[in-house]
Amino acid sequence: MTKSFLIVGLGRFGKHMAKSLTKQNNEVLAIDINEDRVNSALKYVTDAQIGDATDPQFIEELGVNNFDVCIVAIGDNFQSSLETTCLLKEMGAKYVFARANRDIHKKFLLRNGADEVIYAERETAERFAIRFGSEGVFDYFKLSEDYAIYEVSVPEGWVGKSIIEKNIRQKYGINVLAIKYDQQFDALPGPDHIFTKDEKLLVLGTKDAVKKMRK
Repeated sequence: MTKSFLIVGLGRFGKHMAKSLTKQNNEVLAIDINEDRVNSALKYVTDAQIGDATDPQFIEELGVNNFDVCIVAIGDNFQSSLETTCLLKEMGAKYVFARANRDIHKKFLLRNGADEVIYAERETAERFAIRFGSEGVFDYFKLSEDYAIYEVSVPEGWVGKSIIEKNIRQKYGINVLAIKYDQQFDALPGPDHIFTKDEKLLVLGTKDAVKKMRK
């Protein structure tokens, strides 16, 4: 399912996030006050606009409540980042995901509207792009260029079936490492484990293998 994202700031983090989300066929509107960054972004996002994200009129015209996630990727001006975060929430943004450079920045952002705050650059951008942009994927931990561990919901067709019945390793090329249910955590479940709809799975595999599993 395609999701819509607003990305404010096209520095390194914003650029990597925009590219990763676009590769997953999501709709991405990117904005920046720098014309060169915006023109460059037009090559890899759905749309890009020049604008000041601290301007209430500009933010209001974007219709931020229509986006699934708003990402504040401003890294070089904390005041602008904080003002933008506050404005997005005031204008009805559903979920605001912001970047911070210091612990104190994180605290202020969380107190002023951010739903979630992170630090890192490219690696974190890729991780959260997969998490937010992929239906049924709750988390992602990259192990190599090819393999990663994914936290996913149980596919509908697996409910009521066992690991051995679904022949998971041979059919999909993935390994079920653990089952999460409420506060319980079952590591390396046996082949007779029966899947339920309320479980989450930790699986090891390639991106293509997990996509195949989710279909």
